[in-house]
Amino acid sequence: MFHFDLDSLKARQADINTMMEEQSFWENSEKSNQILQENKHISKMLEEFNSLVKSLEDIEVLIELSEDMTSEEEDMEIHDSMEEQIKQIKDKLEEMTLQMLFSGEYDANNAILSINSGTGGLDAQDWSQMLLRMYIRWAEDRDYKVKLIDLISDPEAGIKTATILVQGNNAYGHLKSEKGVHRLVRMSPFDSSGKRHTSFASIDVTPELDDNIDIELNPSDLKIDTYRASGAGGQHVNTTDSAVRITHLPTGLVVSCQNERSQHTNKEVAMKLLIARLIQIKEEENKEKIDDIHGKYNQITWGSQIRSYVFQPYKLVKDHRTNTENANVDAVMDGEIDSFIYAYLREHINK
Repeated sequence: MFHFDLDSLKARQADINTMMEEQSFWENSEKSNQILQENKHISKMLEEFNSLVKSLEDIEVLIELSEDMTSEEEDMEIHDSMEEQIKQIKDKLEEMTLQMLFSGEYDANNAILSINSGTGGLDAQDWSQMLLRMYIRWAEDRDYKVKLIDLISDPEAGIKTATILVQGNNAYGHLKSEKGVHRLVRMSPFDSSGKRHTSFASIDVTPELDDNIDIELNPSDLKIDTYRASGAGGQHVNTTDSAVRITHLPTGLVVSCQNERSQHTNKEVAMKLLIARLIQIKEEENKEKIDDIHGKYNQITWGSQIRSYVFQPYKLVKDHRTNTENANVDAVMDGEIDSFIYAYLREHINK
């Protein structure tokens, strides 16, 4: 299976190289940049595979050396070194295999990730900000680009809601596993009595759709509001009603964008986000068309957390869907969430 996928990667890279030689390739800068990003990802995968081959050759050399060892101590040292290298190769091979098994229609797309604070007041808002940092660190470690679409902060602490665009190959394929309620248990920094508090934040993830997906929505189904942006962006953002909020009345879905410099661009981004969410609902419910979707759709159903992050009285992060655990909470909050993502993908693939 792995060799078949490897051949597919090489074939896809050859196709990309052929496309890059055509003059029309550079006419659409957004599309060409997306393909170049894919080519960079494939090159990295092939480089990692060649590194694994080299590691296997090194193990063969160690085996030959062990045959000539007369000292039991030297033999054990080589044996331990081989065991460690074999474990690293197996772990890396599994990770690379998962990377190549993204089979969903939109898995290769960029991801739009939204964070909403839930029950817990200031603690929940602070928790939402911590999660935002965690996902940005995770994305940056993967050389993904992160663009802030919307941010509503609180003057006292944290954020009420935030939406980011994560740009990179298979960004959605990875982050779709993060959709759900995330629960925090810790000693509250906002409680002078030092009591332990439980806070919640919801994560919603949708794929960014290509511009060639043309879906018309009934204007009477949309309520469009403009308001003054509260986020970063300079003087222009703070002195004009450039932020846009769109409500899809039949479903109750609400999207907003305030980080672009013009109301027109904010509206375009918000419409793109709304269409992506509606398409996702349509596919999940096997609807023939978006007009068939009705009813209220909250981003996440509260009370069904997918993961718990416990800071006190002990330290542990546990994913309740896969039972994957990590006691190094600090590392997780610094973006080391691949173990949870891959465990989810592994279960999803095996079903």
